[in-house]
Amino acid sequence: MTMGVRTVAGQVFVLQVAVVVLLVIAAVVALVLQSQSESEREARNRSVAVAESFARSPRLEQVLKSREPSRELQPITEAARHASGVDFIVVMDRRGVRYTHPIPDRIGKRFVGTIEPSLAGRVLTEKVHGPLGEEVQAVVPVRGANGRIIALVSAGLKVSNVSGAAHRQLPLIFGTGAAALALATVGTALITRRLRRQTHGLDPAEMTRMYEHHDAVLHAVREGVLIMDGDGRLVLANDEARRLLDLPFDAEGRSVNELGLDPRTVQLLASGRVAEDEVHLAGDRLLAVNHQPTDRDGGPPGSVATLRDTTELRALSGRADVARKRLKLLYDAGVRIGTTLDVVRTAEELAEFAVPRFADFVTVDLTEPVLRGEESVGSASGTRPMRRTALSGIREDPPIYPLGRLITFAPGTPQAAGFHSGQAAVEEDMTAFSGWQVQDPTRARKIVEFGIHSMMAVPLRARGDVLGMATFWRSVKPEPFDEEDLSLAEELVARAALCIDNARRYTREHTMAVTLQRSLLPRILPEQSALDVAYRYLPAQAGVGGDWFDVIPLPGARVALVVGDVVGHGLHAAATMGRLRTAVHNFSALDLPPDELLGHLDELVARIDQGEATHDGGNVPITGATCLYAIYDPGSRRCTMARAGHPEPALVHPDGSVDFPELPGGPPLGLGGLPFETAELVLPEGSRLVLYTDGLVENRDRDFDEGLHLLHSALETHPDRTPEETCEAVLDVLMPDRPSDDIALLVARTRVLNGGRVAEWDVPSDPSAVAPVRAAVAEKLDEWKLDEVAFTTELILSELVTNAIRYASPPIKLRLVRDRTLICEVSDGSSTSPHLRRAATTDEGGRGLFLVAQFAEHWGTRYTPEGKVIWTEQPLPPPMQ
Repeated sequence: MTMGVRTVAGQVFVLQVAVVVLLVIAAVVALVLQSQSESEREARNRSVAVAESFARSPRLEQVLKSREPSRELQPITEAARHASGVDFIVVMDRRGVRYTHPIPDRIGKRFVGTIEPSLAGRVLTEKVHGPLGEEVQAVVPVRGANGRIIALVSAGLKVSNVSGAAHRQLPLIFGTGAAALALATVGTALITRRLRRQTHGLDPAEMTRMYEHHDAVLHAVREGVLIMDGDGRLVLANDEARRLLDLPFDAEGRSVNELGLDPRTVQLLASGRVAEDEVHLAGDRLLAVNHQPTDRDGGPPGSVATLRDTTELRALSGRADVARKRLKLLYDAGVRIGTTLDVVRTAEELAEFAVPRFADFVTVDLTEPVLRGEESVGSASGTRPMRRTALSGIREDPPIYPLGRLITFAPGTPQAAGFHSGQAAVEEDMTAFSGWQVQDPTRARKIVEFGIHSMMAVPLRARGDVLGMATFWRSVKPEPFDEEDLSLAEELVARAALCIDNARRYTREHTMAVTLQRSLLPRILPEQSALDVAYRYLPAQAGVGGDWFDVIPLPGARVALVVGDVVGHGLHAAATMGRLRTAVHNFSALDLPPDELLGHLDELVARIDQGEATHDGGNVPITGATCLYAIYDPGSRRCTMARAGHPEPALVHPDGSVDFPELPGGPPLGLGGLPFETAELVLPEGSRLVLYTDGLVENRDRDFDEGLHLLHSALETHPDRTPEETCEAVLDVLMPDRPSDDIALLVARTRVLNGGRVAEWDVPSDPSAVAPVRAAVAEKLDEWKLDEVAFTTELILSELVTNAIRYASPPIKLRLVRDRTLICEVSDGSSTSPHLRRAATTDEGGRGLFLVAQFAEHWGTRYTPEGKVIWTEQPLPPPMQ
């Protein structure tokens, strides 16, 4: 069957063949360009790989540090260049002066290219005109063993070599293009034959006449008609649609995104969704738009839209626009106001938001109790003094009361009336002086002269309580405030008032929690001679936590240091902290080693969780807590520590060096099931032990490891710092602007009991040894000028030594320590503890320990790995005047 050129199908065939030829030519050109681009990309990748491999050579740093690096590097780089297939490998110093080059006379001259990014540690690839011509090169940094950049390496190829690789692919590309052309021509013939069948062999004249009939029908419709294809392009627009939408003359064939329509209309036409009588804006017209897809009944993909002019709905649309703007303003206010739980900042956010959106100047006045976190109650006269808390305006010199001023508004003013009644008031024309000026007539005249002409006073009401007043002023905006403005201001202020009230309640709870926590923490440190101690405690900005610390004197001149952290914030955390601190005091009175004390504390926390869960139906979260407990003995310089999920302490040695001793890491308190372990350190005199909670080293802006590094840096200098100076130095480096967690810091500098204050004796397990021991003790007390307590001390030691000889096992030792009290310690190898009892008149013994308790101020027993120690403390006589 022949196909004439006069038919539509024939003309389409010719046109399609021409289009296919053009597409094939374009594809061939694109393939050539792509091949060349890929060859250049391969050249860049090879240059980077070769340069990086050479830069990481193990001996490169050593060669660069030699006296003549060029002599050694030139043959190496040339060998590497030939092996890797690049055109050059250049090694240069940080200034860009070459050590090597394929052209020897270029050695010693400055490298052609950009080196600054590589000096900053990055890999750079670029195309430059170098000594070898147009080059594709890569520049990479060479890092030394310490990580610093010590030199640069560049490798690359000539552009002519890169282009040569692309040209070698041209035969394949042209062959592929020819095959594609043949295939496309066959396909075009098949498509054209199908088109001929679809048009039934109509010639162009017949097709034109059919189109004219169709066009006449579209033009007769009084509604606008738009037809879009499946790609969102405009296929057809009738005259009414062009008039209503003001379409350009070449609109057909363009995407609906390019027609300058309203974004909502564009979104509808491009989406393909069904719409019925949707109102859309088109210039100064309101259009009712109906939109339907065309492929629901087997038609072509796309959609058709009809448009009807509904400009009579303009007034309704205007009111809807005002409502939309109002809702947007209130939405933005909800996002911008109340971002913090701070009363003052929330008031400032209200003032800053309203200027210049709503007013030219805004002031917020709050009652003093609100600023303190208390309830605000109006006085009988209608108002009470208010503090100007926030002021914002388009200028900085308005003649209104300044920020921070305490104001008592006079009766009859809008502010006083609003505070008393809880209702907002409007002064549409302030120049009429209708009563608002009685507050300050002189200032009122200045306000009017300044240009302020309208005012609204709106009370800040929340939960039935008036917190203060917000006043809006207009000067530049010519129109006065009206009822709609007042309604909007009331909604705006109501939202702000709720945020201020939440901040006030939070301030009250925060103040209560801080007061409770500070009352539970030690106010002054106990007197002791083992350690020189300083501390800092800083509550979190957003809520009080459960961090605590303690310094507890123990028998034998020893001291216990405690730092702990209860997870969470608020009153519950502070109260739990107080319970744990009291428990530590009670357990330490039993003179337990650190691991046993933490074990008892772990059981206590588990019981607290069980009790609270039972009381509240199992909905109370588990109490999380960490603790570090350390005991320092100034006689032996030994420090025994154990921790329960707490950060390790820092140790500053007398020479200023800092390390973090590795302590066995026990689980946090309350988990149970795992034992705690102790670690023992021998601390030189003058060492500083730094205990802290995780709030010191970790916050939103840095992780734990970074915080430890900063702590190490703050401690490693100035070994002669006092504990107080150490606390200040650490907080200067690590203290955040707004701490999100509590911070507890305890710094203790060790002291040592010298030999002149300690005396020790080994006691034979023989009753006859008691008398010589008494004599030796009496001689030592005479040397210490403690004759006043010699008798009672000899009596106490006689009883303790005699009991040890009779009932305990060797070795038996006696130690006398002169500290703030006179300490007597008798140790033996038995774990049996004596008990105080009142002897009957018929008993031959049992009175010795009773007498010891009567003469000693304190006494007790502590257990050691070797046995036990029975100790007593006696007050020292006052020094002679």
